Amino acid sequence: MGEITGYLPRPEGERLAWRRIEGGGPTLVWLCGYRSDMAGSKAEALAQWAEQAGRAFLRFDYFGHGASSGDIVSGTISRWRDDALAVLDELTSGDLVLVGSSMGGWIACLAAMARPGRVRALTLIAPAPDFTEKLIEPALTPEARAALDSAGVWLRPSPYGDPDPISRAFLADGACWSILPGPVSINVPVRILQGGEDDAVPWTHSLALAQALASSDVVFSLIKDGDHRLSRDADIARLIATVAEFA
Repeated sequence: MGEITGYLPRPEGERLAWRRIEGGGPTLVWLCGYRSDMAGSKAEALAQWAEQAGRAFLRFDYFGHGASSGDIVSGTISRWRDDALAVLDELTSGDLVLVGSSMGGWIACLAAMARPGRVRALTLIAPAPDFTEKLIEPALTPEARAALDSAGVWLRPSPYGDPDPISRAFLADGACWSILPGPVSINVPVRILQGGEDDAVPWTHSLALAQALASSDVVFSLIKDGDHRLSRDADIARLIATVAEFA
């Protein structure tokens, strides 16, 4: 059948781009990282696997990301959490398995806590809960703080291309959704894949999440030579095998 594509209307005339594969449940839902999108290599690989395996799969772009409308500078964790919940509520039914990468791991946790009756498992890749407060803010240089104070936005250098626009509102809002040191009231199976050479999310940070989760069914896998993206062929094969566990 292939993927169905569409746009979900949101307030103020905005819209979220999405792609869906019909199949058996629980529905897999991909939540991307900050400045990533649903066309990334891991999302594409999961879509191909889901179609071949006859699994329901949904991916989407947050406000200001990918094919969705909006300016990322105006985005916040609150807004992207609301985007995820709108997608879950309006485009899916029944049980869900959330697959979140980096910031998407944080959003997946927030969504799981907001919809505990529907989310049956989580697979998280280099999850970055609280990264605004615990990873970005402590590393701000005097120049970065000056830019935030004067312009409200700091352009953080990125190894992946254009600088990341970090706004003062984004940092302040992120602190409102802090979940660490926990306890984190998620009581479903959770699988965490983390690169030991991750220069964006230290493995100790995602391990802190694993330890904070209320669930007793948590497996933390450290890929010693893995980077933040974990997008090598072997990494993607490991991700698919982990997701398939919840088939």
